[in-house]
Amino acid sequence: MEPNAGTAIYPLHRCKTIHLVRHAQGVHNVEGEKDHSAYMNPEFFDARVTPLGWNQVDCLREHVKKSGLAQKIELVICSPLLRTMQTAVGIFGGESYTNGISSPPLMVENAADSGRPAISSLNCPPFLAVETCRERLGVNPCDKRRSITEYHTMFPAIDFSLIENDEDVLWVPDVRETFESLAERGMKFIDWLWTRKEKEIAIVTHSGLLWHTLRMYSKECHPTVMHEVCKYFSNCELRSLVLVDRSMLWLRYL
Repeated sequence: MEPNAGTAIYPLHRCKTIHLVRHAQGVHNVEGEKDHSAYMNPEFFDARVTPLGWNQVDCLREHVKKSGLAQKIELVICSPLLRTMQTAVGIFGGESYTNGISSPPLMVENAADSGRPAISSLNCPPFLAVETCRERLGVNPCDKRRSITEYHTMFPAIDFSLIENDEDVLWVPDVRETFESLAERGMKFIDWLWTRKEKEIAIVTHSGLLWHTLRMYSKECHPTVMHEVCKYFSNCELRSLVLVDRSMLWLRYL
């Protein structure tokens, strides 16, 4: 029997499974999707998740629990912006925080006027904030972050140790990051994942970074696979991919 050239086998130790999630609907999305110039509104600085967005979070959390995915994930990485951290802890965090337990919460009660209860850090994977997976930098206030000091008060159990500067030194008001730079940054982030020991990682990030990064990785794929990999992410959409340690085929759709 002749082998099928369309199949391939890879050693398991050369693969990681990554679960990519775009943040839930933010207040900036509501107006920005009607008029793109609304993203420049200063009122949307570090945009928070909307009530509809929290419903999206709750629905995805239920799916993650029922599917068994919650038990598989070893690490949650999130962009250090309010909407991504709210989404990450809402989906992958522990149950409602219980008084008297010494472990710090992932999110304090009513963080950023969310109206949400505190979220426990018990019985869930560790959470790590990484600046490399932020949204396209510059100009739009919704993509500017707060100080890490302020975030610490809202998200005590998220690990911010990889972020060097307390204030946001990456975002500037008058220069927008190029698409080429964004894709390059996203690819560096994916490469960095190989330095992690975890084999199953959830990443909560942004539509721009996801689209431009995955578009670069899927260039050599069949058109059908390319469409599945890099099509635009909806708010709070989860898409699982296999990261393969092979120079000719880095991402393969799961």
